[in-house]
Amino acid sequence: MTGTRPTTRILELPAPWMREHMHEVLAIYGLAMGYDSGIVAGRYGYAVQHTERPGFRAVGAFAQTPEGEQLVGFGYGYLIAPGQWWHDQVRAALDRRTAKKWLPGAFEVCELHVAPAHQSQGLGRQLLHALVEVPHPVALLSTPDADTKAFRLYQADGFVDLARNYHFPGDSRPFAILGARLPLHPRDGSPANTQA
Repeated sequence: MTGTRPTTRILELPAPWMREHMHEVLAIYGLAMGYDSGIVAGRYGYAVQHTERPGFRAVGAFAQTPEGEQLVGFGYGYLIAPGQWWHDQVRAALDRRTAKKWLPGAFEVCELHVAPAHQSQGLGRQLLHALVEVPHPVALLSTPDADTKAFRLYQADGFVDLARNYHFPGDSRPFAILGARLPLHPRDGSPANTQA
């Protein structure tokens, strides 16, 4: 059928499924972020460890293909806590008042990626909303500090700047650290809401 989009399902992914399929998951991460295979391979151990953190939650987007259902996007996160690398980096990037307001009890959107061939169909937004259906006051994330589809999506769905132009060790790009009160409240029905 010409002109029709394949159906895509958003499902919660249990931690054991994530561990079993981590290579498949991280392949999407590499494609979406433009990272080479060495960087992706280096993430494997960390990503598996993340599945064991308190409050871990993962979601996936599955599209129908001629070969069957295929993972085309995913997101995962967990509760942040002092001593975790990302928490401590973000704590250092924020002033004391901002950190006190945003860090306690926060859910970190650790990864949220859609395979390039499936972007600009609203999957990023669907994954984000499914992922942060959690009983926590806020969600935090970091994203490259540039005018990207992902950045526009986060802004349109209520994320605000907590820090900009922050450099995480091991990545030369500047990042923005963003936060949103939960549940998410999209700011408007602008096209940005459907572009990631």
